[in-house]
Amino acid sequence: MDDLLQEFIAETRETLEALSGEIVAWEAHPEDSARLDAIFRFVHTVKGSCGFLDLPRLGRLSHAAEDVLAQVRVGERIPDRALVNSVLAVVDRIGELVEAIESGTSLEASGDELLIAALAEGTQNLVQASGPAAPRAAARSVRLNVDLLDRMMSGMSDMVLARNELARRLRQGDVDPAIEAALERLSMTVGEMRDTVTRTRMQKIDALFSALPRMVRDTAAGLGKSVMLHIDGSDVELDREMIEVMRDPLVHIIRNSIDHGIEAPQQRRTAGKRENGRLSVSARQSGNQIIVEIADDGRGIDTEKLIAKLVAGGRDEQQLRRLSHRAQLALVFEPGLSSKDEVTEVSGRGVGMDVVRAAIEQIGGRVELDSVLGKGLRITIHVPLTLSIISAIVVGAGNQRFAISRQAIEEIVTDRSDAIRIDTLGGARVATVRDRRMPLVDLGGLLGLEAGERGESQMLAILSVSDGSFALAVDTVLDNEELVVKPASPAVMAAGLYAGQTLPDSGLPMLMLDCAGMAQVAGLDFSRDANEAFEEEEAVQEPAGMPALLFRDLDGMRRAVPLAAVDRVEQVEGSAVRFAAGRFRVTIDGRILPLAAHGTLEGRARLSVLRLKDGDSEVSYAIDEALDIILLPDEMVPARTAGPVAGVTLVDGEQIELLDVLWVFDEHADRDVEAETAPLCLISGDSDGWMASFVRPILESAGYRVATRLEPGETPAVVLVPEENAQTDAAKAPLVRLRRRRSAAGAGDDSVYRYDRAGLLSALEAQVARKGLR
Repeated sequence: MDDLLQEFIAETRETLEALSGEIVAWEAHPEDSARLDAIFRFVHTVKGSCGFLDLPRLGRLSHAAEDVLAQVRVGERIPDRALVNSVLAVVDRIGELVEAIESGTSLEASGDELLIAALAEGTQNLVQASGPAAPRAAARSVRLNVDLLDRMMSGMSDMVLARNELARRLRQGDVDPAIEAALERLSMTVGEMRDTVTRTRMQKIDALFSALPRMVRDTAAGLGKSVMLHIDGSDVELDREMIEVMRDPLVHIIRNSIDHGIEAPQQRRTAGKRENGRLSVSARQSGNQIIVEIADDGRGIDTEKLIAKLVAGGRDEQQLRRLSHRAQLALVFEPGLSSKDEVTEVSGRGVGMDVVRAAIEQIGGRVELDSVLGKGLRITIHVPLTLSIISAIVVGAGNQRFAISRQAIEEIVTDRSDAIRIDTLGGARVATVRDRRMPLVDLGGLLGLEAGERGESQMLAILSVSDGSFALAVDTVLDNEELVVKPASPAVMAAGLYAGQTLPDSGLPMLMLDCAGMAQVAGLDFSRDANEAFEEEEAVQEPAGMPALLFRDLDGMRRAVPLAAVDRVEQVEGSAVRFAAGRFRVTIDGRILPLAAHGTLEGRARLSVLRLKDGDSEVSYAIDEALDIILLPDEMVPARTAGPVAGVTLVDGEQIELLDVLWVFDEHADRDVEAETAPLCLISGDSDGWMASFVRPILESAGYRVATRLEPGETPAVVLVPEENAQTDAAKAPLVRLRRRRSAAGAGDDSVYRYDRAGLLSALEAQVARKGLR
């Protein structure tokens, strides 16, 4: 409100100064209708503003003067000297009140009623304004021509480029400290001037949004609908000229949303929606762009209906149906096309959306549509800041250089860092940065650039967009510069990848990348439901089913594994797989992991490996290829016998086997011995070291801690001794004796044949359990 009040004061003061000569001339020639019209427009404007700004004194005065001047204009009153003097007195008082508001002083109100009374017909006495005139406050604002502002901005841009060039040249040689200090002071001054000059053309987008509530109310009422409007981002600043260009397209879109999109109350009730439609308008800044979104919860765009209308107009139906969903939505921009069957005062004449796109593209912007039939439509308008100086990071891809706004960059890391891991999951590359997983886009591949002199490693720029974050792989990170950015040609901006063009201090033109545009062109999915903007406020029900990774196994079968058990998918060389210690094992990240498989491992140069974790242990599972992430239905036919397959379920009409993760871990996971909880087995009397060499690995594999001597305070859970040396210091612990012969000596012989693995483990387990019961 303060900004609006200041603007009102500036405009009123400016108009009063311009009207001073007109008022004197009207006093000499009251019959001059042109001057009368100018004074009438002034008091009419003041009256309209006073109601909005809550200035009742000014409102009463201007309203009384407007009534009298209106009577003069239609010939009901003659502008005699008394009437002219009374109007002049009111105009003077308006000026005094404006100055008092500006300076924050008070002005006696007793004379206002006398001034209003003097306007009445038949009054002969001239009423003078009472009280001293309020002192005029020093002017704090000035109106400038837009062309002058453009020249100021252009000069400021040249100054920034010259500063950058000077800094670059000084860096190439030995710099005198005094010169370096002077350059630093110059840089600070240029930076402050840059911010100041940039803001001279900026205005809050509320100037564009403030008229929307009344327009939505009147349009909805005229169509017999009820619409709730939500506005967000009114404080976002945009170039004043861009606001004027955006005004008509925004009006077109909102009126179409109410007329075409939001249904009548009865239709909404039938569709299970609230009677009141919802319309949201928001604005936000993203780098060198302003993004305006208009979303409604109406019927959305019926592409079938659009295609039918175009076919009726002579277009090829098969060609239209081959278009992607987004391209079919863009058919609403066809000239002369309307999805409305009947003509109303609001729409239906085939004029609107084509004009909207033309206006936006003319200023280097673009329009995107996102529609869900029966749920609603979201229209996103990307428009550039006409001219802006922003801080940017210059990156290289192939032999080309590009700029990225520093505002969009969270951090820059190298893919060789220990905290970075790059995987391929379902055909898409994924980067994990310190346990944070995000999509990975290669800039050179996205732009179709030939690889330059690329080293072994790449740099990853973590970019933040409105929907989430993603990693952008670039060959090099070159510099940090303040750049002057302007819109590129419409053909370049239409690609959706660029936010503008710039000329750095090197003198070589360079394009600035649009982070959100790159994410869209790359087809990134940030796990946001496309219906999110159109759903009601109540909680959204999660789709039923368990997330799982679908893969092709080594035997050619398509199987699935619960996604919660999969830590990552890795590619390993066939040479990293060995059959050792009774099972296949693979070397990954300097570790030896057990490798489970359902098929033949031999003869493969490379393998895809699922790394499965259960929190305590890890097992790898060899597969042929990871295919997709799916949702498994709740119904599953279990396997008849225990094994690698837990059961079979139906996915899109195909029988898919489910990998039994419990079986994989039970059969293949290495059992880690926990020092504090595992039972302690003491090997005693092992004079020849046979038990330490051959029995100890079996015990540790079964989960026992094994010791050949006790530490102070330790008590074994069981003692293992050879039959011929059954004496031990730990006599209180239960004993298990090993004999050399296969057969027992008799019915009372409880010793175990030392090569009977199952018997040994069974005897140990029984003795430990017996001790626990005591």
